Amino acid sequence: MSFETIAFTVEAGIARLTLNRPDRLNSFTDRMHEEVREALTRVETDPAIRVLVLTGAGRGFCAGQDLNDRSVSAGDAAPDLGASVEKNYKPLVLRLQNLRVPTVCAVNGVAAGAGASLALACDVVVAGRSASFLQAFSKIGLIPDTGGTWFLPQRVGMARAMGLALLAEKLPAGKAAEWGLIWQCVDDAELAATVDALATQFATAPTRALVRTRQLMRASMSQDLAAQLDAERDAMRELGQSPDYREGVAAFMEKRVPRFTGQ
Repeated sequence: MSFETIAFTVEAGIARLTLNRPDRLNSFTDRMHEEVREALTRVETDPAIRVLVLTGAGRGFCAGQDLNDRSVSAGDAAPDLGASVEKNYKPLVLRLQNLRVPTVCAVNGVAAGAGASLALACDVVVAGRSASFLQAFSKIGLIPDTGGTWFLPQRVGMARAMGLALLAEKLPAGKAAEWGLIWQCVDDAELAATVDALATQFATAPTRALVRTRQLMRASMSQDLAAQLDAERDAMRELGQSPDYREGVAAFMEKRVPRFTGQ
């Protein structure tokens, strides 16, 4: 597939997926969904890729769904928005949450609607200071989708999640970091360098251990302590037999930088 709505590159173990419709604030169309699916398939099947960086082109990260891609004029049949969620947004979030490599989201400018939830589906979110997060669904008679009703309460608590969703107020990146919605807010001029440094770190890290950590962190939200301890035991048993564990211990003992392969 030749990409028209995204840019996708791979270099030094780092895959970069850029939503590339800057004239429409990188809002989603069916075509963009198809191209993102293709890019994620490449990430899933290329063992040389060790991390995915997701960002947007131009002055914004993603404004969510492009409403021009749907017909809602008077007299038209009502669109089945549930079908759109089932076909596009649900599998997109689940693929990001279960990707075989860690994910870093660089939020430049506004992340609105599904775009805000898309960012929160990544493992680590870094935003420029001029960026903001907006759940604008209530303004058009909808609910926060793309995992919005799941991510928000878990990240910032029910009171703040309710306010963001019901009032549809814009949340500046600095406050998003203070509230724990995202990992970090940096000056706009530092965003690219900060994300590059994170991506480079992840591209040379023990990939399986990072992904298992993600899985266990998320599992902790739905199971009790005993079950979590069992899951930790199983993960330690698995990772203790990995080449990266042996390399990590050897590097520590030899006082050198480890050379992880991610296997």
